[in-house]
Amino acid sequence: MASDIRVRFLHPSGAIGPGKIALLEAIDRTGSISAAARALGMTFRRAWFLVETMNSAFRDPVVKTSVGGREGGGAGLTPLGQEVVARYRRVQEDARKAAAPHLDWLDGVLKEPPPDDAPSADTPITDAPA
Repeated sequence: MASDIRVRFLHPSGAIGPGKIALLEAIDRTGSISAAARALGMTFRRAWFLVETMNSAFRDPVVKTSVGGREGGGAGLTPLGQEVVARYRRVQEDARKAAAPHLDWLDGVLKEPPPDDAPSADTPITDAPA
C-alpha cells in the first residue's frame, strides 16, 4: 500500500473533507440521504446533520431535498454541490501529483505493513501441543 494524502478545505464557516465529499457523491449516486447513509455505513441522523452543516455553510445549498409523496422523497446535488465535488476531486488529484515524489520517498523509508493474516501485538501467544 502506498502513502497517500487527504485534502480538506478549511474555512471559518465550515470544512469540507473526504467524508463530506463521499456523502455528497453517495447522495448524487443514490438520490437519497438515507440510501447514501446506508451505503457509507452511517446513521441517517449523522448524514442529515452533515447535509444541514454543509447547506448552512454555503451561500446556496449543496443538497436539495424533496418531500415524500406517492413517489417518496429524495435528494440530489445542486449545481453548486456538483461543482464543490468536482473542484475537491481536482484539487485532490493535483495535490497527489505534486506530492508524489515526497510520498514515494516516504514509502521508501517506512516499514512494510504486516500482512493481513499476521498476528498483531494484541494476539495472545499460546503454546502449541507437543
